[in-house]
Amino acid sequence: MVVDDVRPNLELMEAVFLKAGLEVHSASGADAALEIYAHHAIDIAILDVMMPGVNGFELCRRLKNFSEKEYIPVVLVTALSDKKNRLAGLEAGADDFISKPFDTQELLTKIRSLLKLKELHNQLDHSESIIFSLVITMEARDHYTKGHSTRVGDLAYEFGSFLGFPGKDLEVLKKAGILHDIGKMALSETILKKPDALIMTELVEIRKHPVLGEEICKPLKSLKHILPGIRHHHERWDGGGFPDNLTGDRIPLIARILSILDTFDAMVSFRPYREKRSIEQTLWLMEKERFSGQWDPELTGIFIRMMQVMSKEVYSYA
Repeated sequence: MVVDDVRPNLELMEAVFLKAGLEVHSASGADAALEIYAHHAIDIAILDVMMPGVNGFELCRRLKNFSEKEYIPVVLVTALSDKKNRLAGLEAGADDFISKPFDTQELLTKIRSLLKLKELHNQLDHSESIIFSLVITMEARDHYTKGHSTRVGDLAYEFGSFLGFPGKDLEVLKKAGILHDIGKMALSETILKKPDALIMTELVEIRKHPVLGEEICKPLKSLKHILPGIRHHHERWDGGGFPDNLTGDRIPLIARILSILDTFDAMVSFRPYREKRSIEQTLWLMEKERFSGQWDPELTGIFIRMMQVMSKEVYSYA
């Protein structure tokens, strides 16, 4: 998509990109550009900075906000070369700049480079989707854990919001909640579905799942922020957890949060070895055992308060 309020400039860029074999959508202002973006799959946007009304900086910012999780590279075309305007462009989310009058070859080189970058982002998103689908498939095999990871992910988002975390951290928390048990994919169904107490060799196997989960997700750079949550969600505040026997604040915050939510969801859900508890019973037990050494006691207290003040009807447990 090319946006410029000066018609000759717009036509020149259209000709350059069409000759290079690219499909072009043109707009002479922000309103028309946003309309195009709403109805077409735009891979990259080239925006003139000095436009009347909504300028290129603000349009860049809006496109980045509207795109949400999808990566859309933006190039700002400007005659302004001073540091202040470059910084303004970077703050708006611009990926690159081209100066007027522009060199055609330089512009095309930058465009092709950013399109390759977008393709890489799309591939990563696809890989993420595969991993998330595997989690859903894994849980679908077992009636007792079906929906567990999705609920933990939703709870993580709610709890992060209650704690005042920014939006990007909420997404990380939610992903970590959904993927925290992905390592169980590598374990025997016989162990996972066993209705009786596990023997020592089986306990050793089940305790491998946090490390296995970390290994599954590690190749994706887009998931690097959730790895501590996956690896350490079974650590205990008193150091008696696994796999690394971390204690107190040495346990990553994301893992301390997941530990609380994972336990809560398990307690209010059916399991082969016991009936489910009510939310009220579970919160009472968690308050009673808040200083037992399993969880971060301060975070646990905050979680209990959140669950007491918010509508419990939003949660549905199997």
